Amino acid sequence: MKPNENRPLAGTRILVGRARHQAGSLSTSLRALGAAVVEIPFIEIRKPQSYQPLDDSLKSIAEYDWLIQTSVNGVEAMWERVRRLRIQRRNFKRLQIAAIGPATKKAITKRGLKVKMVPEEYIAEAVVSKLRDRISGKRVLLIRAKVARDVIPEELRAAGARVDVVEAYETVVPEKSRPRLRALMKSARRPHLVTFTSSSTAKNFAELLGNGKAGSLKNVQFASIGPVTSATLRELKMPVDIEAREFTMGGLIRAIVLARYAEPSA
Repeated sequence: MKPNENRPLAGTRILVGRARHQAGSLSTSLRALGAAVVEIPFIEIRKPQSYQPLDDSLKSIAEYDWLIQTSVNGVEAMWERVRRLRIQRRNFKRLQIAAIGPATKKAITKRGLKVKMVPEEYIAEAVVSKLRDRISGKRVLLIRAKVARDVIPEELRAAGARVDVVEAYETVVPEKSRPRLRALMKSARRPHLVTFTSSSTAKNFAELLGNGKAGSLKNVQFASIGPVTSATLRELKMPVDIEAREFTMGGLIRAIVLARYAEPSA
């Protein structure tokens, strides 16, 4: 089937590597545009080894001035502990909340909390830029994954904030994906395009394929959700064929459509 205005991705095979419970919305949108989608998780979300640091911070949440949330996973992990610990919403009353992007903001507001700040660009540097002049002498709680960049805590501490960093979850390589991914990449149904929605998905894709094979795939385009993920791809010697201008799932889809529909049918 050839691409057209209603189905611009018809004839395009796309590999979605989001965590299994999060792949659905991206896959559904791509299929609606005509793409043939294969889901193989590059990332698995796991509970931290201990919830004690997160629990301790939540029990004293009323003492913080700012809460920074950098992902939907972090919001969900935090709220699970809020419910388990029976912490009341009134404890969040004086707290100002920053969310790194619209999806994270939506996850927070769904729980009945207000988001004070969302940066114009959905990256750590933009969060720092927005908060730097507001947080001198303030207590800041940053809830994030076990492995994450230290831009936010380092820059905010340099600006005079007291920052506590708490791990709410960790991301690991899903070993069950290794044989599936390698088989797919050797098959006649190899995808035309692979999506990367975070630096972790890029690193794990390279790990799952092994032996530096990720950067030598022929006739496969790599689509990145934004500059931080793109930088990781390049560090791993993988090309960045498509990069979203807006660092969201919607922005990624629009960039893919723009790039693929402009090309001859694959």
